[in-house]
Amino acid sequence: SCTVNDLGGDFKGYGKSSSAADKVVDEIRAKGGKAVPNYDSVEDGEKLVKTALEAFGRIDIVINNAGILRDRSFVRISDEDWDIIHRIHLRGSFLVTRAAWNHMKNQKFGRIIMTSSAAGIYGNFGQANYSAAKLGLLGLANTIAIEGRKHNIHCNTIAPTAGSRLTQTVMPQDLVDAFKPEYVAPLVVWLCHESCAENGSLFEVGAGWIGKLRWERSLGAIVRGKNQPMTPEAVREKWEKVCDFDNASKPRSIQESISVLSDALSQIESQGNVSMNSTSSGSVVSSSSASIVGRELGTNVYKYTHLEPILYALGVGMSTKDPDHLKFLFEGSEEFCCLPSFGVIPAQTSMFDGVTSLPGLNIDLARVWKSKVVNFVCVSQYMTFLFFCLSVNTYCGKDLVCYNQFSLFFIGAGRFGGKRTSEKAKV
Repeated sequence: SCTVNDLGGDFKGYGKSSSAADKVVDEIRAKGGKAVPNYDSVEDGEKLVKTALEAFGRIDIVINNAGILRDRSFVRISDEDWDIIHRIHLRGSFLVTRAAWNHMKNQKFGRIIMTSSAAGIYGNFGQANYSAAKLGLLGLANTIAIEGRKHNIHCNTIAPTAGSRLTQTVMPQDLVDAFKPEYVAPLVVWLCHESCAENGSLFEVGAGWIGKLRWERSLGAIVRGKNQPMTPEAVREKWEKVCDFDNASKPRSIQESISVLSDALSQIESQGNVSMNSTSSGSVVSSSSASIVGRELGTNVYKYTHLEPILYALGVGMSTKDPDHLKFLFEGSEEFCCLPSFGVIPAQTSMFDGVTSLPGLNIDLARVWKSKVVNFVCVSQYMTFLFFCLSVNTYCGKDLVCYNQFSLFFIGAGRFGGKRTSEKAKV
């Protein structure tokens, strides 16, 4: 079921006609689908959503694809040409999405697509107004993806090259045919599917090709010392390193973006003017991480009585008021047993006993930022944190009872040249 919105104007935004929306509705119905037209401007987002709700009772997907062109070289762009482009592309997408938001939130499902452009990503001569609006859509989508995540509302951005009323004026017909919308739509369908977990991503698409884009940032350089001013001369001296993309990071959130500044401040405060990729003498990693990966920590014996499982069960919420819980709380019960998740306790004990004995590591458990249930499989660099991933097998005799994997994050211990991701992590 689909609501097809099209004001029906020309590519510059002039005029109005019902024929464009009606044509698409007829095509959908001819193939057995359900569709209704809507002829309102996207600036009337509430009306668009109302049409969908009246026709189908709910709204699951919003594809923001309305657009016009007012191409001019930068100095020739009028206020009207600037404003109308932003009103249709950026503000219109905001208004339609906002109108649908609470309906998606209440039903715990929503898929939103923003349509950006290569002109917005890279810039294009004569399209300053269009480029600014299209890149603005990416920023809007990224924030919506963050705010919608907990409500199962996903928002992704596409930058398509496709034949349309807009591109027919600038492309020869053979290219228009090669860049059919049919070579874009399958990506949109997949991103909107309930089983697709993609969220907050950007894709270029056209002619049967799809590519995912991401940000990349150079390692950078500190250009001042402790209690010293930052000068243009210092910037000039470090310029090559500022622009060096060897060992570049790929920040995926504002937290990752800002964390490098915290690391820089720490280095300035403790050591003065230090290279961003140097490793301090107090680093957690004092030898090659490659020599640690795959190392077995040895065997530890964990002994317990009925007391430990009972205390654990109470700690995780078992109640003496619930008859079904007594088998975990009363050792005299005929069904007395451990909660299955008790297996994390011996594994955790073994893990902490073993990791502190690893050669080449200077472990300070006070610097552990977070520990959660997830044989030492990898060590990775994550901005200003060091990430350990350890696997523990627990046996009763020769029988494997449970498997645990732990992730440990150590504050201020990154930047040793390690990987940012691990294929070994299970969760």
